[in-house]
Amino acid sequence: MDETDIRILKAMADHGTVSPNDIEAETDIPKSTIYYRIDKMKEDGIIRNEIFDLDKEAAGLGITVISEVMAVFEEDYHQTVGEKLADIDGVTQVYFMMGDTDFIVISHLPSQDHVEDLISAFESIDEVERTSSQYIISTIEDGGNVLANYDIETLAAAHDVELDDE
Repeated sequence: MDETDIRILKAMADHGTVSPNDIEAETDIPKSTIYYRIDKMKEDGIIRNEIFDLDKEAAGLGITVISEVMAVFEEDYHQTVGEKLADIDGVTQVYFMMGDTDFIVISHLPSQDHVEDLISAFESIDEVERTSSQYIISTIEDGGNVLANYDIETLAAAHDVELDDE
């Protein structure tokens, strides 16, 4: 990635658009370059999709549950248990952790019944010893549009890119 890629990604994040016209207006990068760079970032796996922000509540997924999962230690258990957790309906993120908790699992669910189903699904995994789940009352910052939370200088520094002063 270089400065052009970073500027394109930042414009996409800030404005929630993949429209080359909008990105060109924001960055002064020619549309042909934007098309090429977006295609290249897709090929390279940097851009996985073109959905930037989803209102989970409006999409019917207003219940957020954060669960700590403790599992039986076995060789490669982080991969096998992590994959089983990720396959559960409603689970959107699974993190393998250091410390007393083996996994943090974040789920977005449509109803209380689905919360019960989630806990039952955790319990059905043989390697899971114990869980502790918290229900989110109110979301202060979602961070779904991750790049929008950073200054362009921080993004450039993450890739050892020097920005031209404009």
